[in-house]
Amino acid sequence: MNTIILKHTLPKVFAQVADLQSEVWNHEVTFEKDKLYLVEANSGTGKSSLCSYIFGYRKDYEGQILFDGTDIARFSTRQWVDIRKKSLSLLWQELRLFPELTALENVLIKNKLTNHQTLNQIDEWFELLGIADRKQAKIGRMSFGQQQRVALIRALCQPFDFIFVDEPISHLDDTNSKIVGDLLVSEAKRQGAGVIVTSIGKHIELNYDKVLKL
Repeated sequence: MNTIILKHTLPKVFAQVADLQSEVWNHEVTFEKDKLYLVEANSGTGKSSLCSYIFGYRKDYEGQILFDGTDIARFSTRQWVDIRKKSLSLLWQELRLFPELTALENVLIKNKLTNHQTLNQIDEWFELLGIADRKQAKIGRMSFGQQQRVALIRALCQPFDFIFVDEPISHLDDTNSKIVGDLLVSEAKRQGAGVIVTSIGKHIELNYDKVLKL
């Protein structure tokens, strides 16, 4: 996948808003591979909805979303499974980890489906992100900031053309935020992928190709 295009896409709940101020909703916006994007938003402007629309989880919008020119509304369940396995990765704001499983088990669930990363690489990322000593800890007993780093490792355990990270450093200090940003960009560049970061405040400091106000 080389492009994601939002063509006058608008959440249906915003359809009657006369003075909607946005550079994304109800415009034509193109995201391209190998580029970095920041989508800045205020609370309640549809940031998480945007992620859900592009990932095919929700369809309560007007307009179109196109992957390489094809309307995603036409995709079958089988096509979505393939896209989410090979082309799109998403780090959800709420993380969606399994609290009863360990940090490593949460990562391996994904990696066993994709066989994309080696165990050595996964171990290196745990070490890099400062949570190597928490691999066997249950997610439910980890801080949210630690969980965010586990979720990032999981999101990197697949091939992707685009990776979405929804407020990935909201609970991290500046040092860990930089490490997360460097790892994200390094892996995206290795795959020639596009990165879309969303934020309602603190965001990863990267050399973004484009910043959009939601």
